[in-house]
Amino acid sequence: MQSGTATLVEEKIVVEKKIVLLTPRGFCAGVVRAIDVVKIALETFGAPIYVRKEIVHNKHVVDELRGLGAIFVDELDEAPAGARVIFSAHGVAPAVRQQAKALSLNVIDATCPLVTKVHLEAVKFARKGYTVILIGHENHDEVIGTLGEAPDSMVLVQTVEDVDGLCVADETKVAYLTQTTLSLDETSDIIARLRERFPLIEGPHSQDICYATENRQVAVKAVVPMTDLLLVVGSRNSSNSQRLVEVCRKEGRPAYLVDDEMDVQEAWFEGVNTISITAGASAPEHLVERLIDFLRANGYGTLETLEVREEDVRFSLPPELSAARLTQISPTI
Repeated sequence: MQSGTATLVEEKIVVEKKIVLLTPRGFCAGVVRAIDVVKIALETFGAPIYVRKEIVHNKHVVDELRGLGAIFVDELDEAPAGARVIFSAHGVAPAVRQQAKALSLNVIDATCPLVTKVHLEAVKFARKGYTVILIGHENHDEVIGTLGEAPDSMVLVQTVEDVDGLCVADETKVAYLTQTTLSLDETSDIIARLRERFPLIEGPHSQDICYATENRQVAVKAVVPMTDLLLVVGSRNSSNSQRLVEVCRKEGRPAYLVDDEMDVQEAWFEGVNTISITAGASAPEHLVERLIDFLRANGYGTLETLEVREEDVRFSLPPELSAARLTQISPTI
């Protein structure tokens, strides 16, 4: 190089493209239990086994179980008299149980124990003469079942504005319950407004929103400062998956719900260097793995994990299934 001559050297900056995988994610204890119930029932009793509604809200799970011999029906009268029928994790109203009995169906109840907790609370308050305000989403399977526990005593609210239009028979005897898969922030706003309107209102001893819903939302909030985009693996009719998208967007980051990698759009990658991944409580892990492989093939070569909380919750099988398995494996005396 000649003296006095300036040379400009252009340095190319390579930006790392990475994936941040959130933990906890995916299956909760209630979903694991419900899927196990169907599989064990098929192994124990053989196909066909009928399932009322989707056992959990994920189309991949439902398709897998259908392939193993499960038959999914919307109404109990679609199953032949005397058939074995499983109730989904979302729970059912007493009227459904009565119908099953009238049709001589052999029922295995896969209702999540945390949903059962809400049902028992509804019955308790209704028997004490309370107006029970259920916070939840209209027409969701869980909400339909809970409302059915005390239809003459319960009223559904979905927003803060709904609270303002409430009329109750006795403002000194009001209680609230919630769907288990709601947004923590939105639900707290509704509860705050309920307490303003009804200062003597009572609630559950512990929150009805389940541990898995809370943990996944907390993880999403934790990753927001370090991500450009969140992808949530889950089906469209999965309430808890939808809430994860909403939580992220409320925190100011783009987020999308995908059933699997086939739903991902190339336009989402523009200007995005860090993509975070989580999964709703009914989404299987193999779909997460497929999404990671897809992103790696599209230039996101680094994988990091962010563990926010540990989960070690387990639920036992329904007694009717446990008893049947015990009978099957016990030696004849």
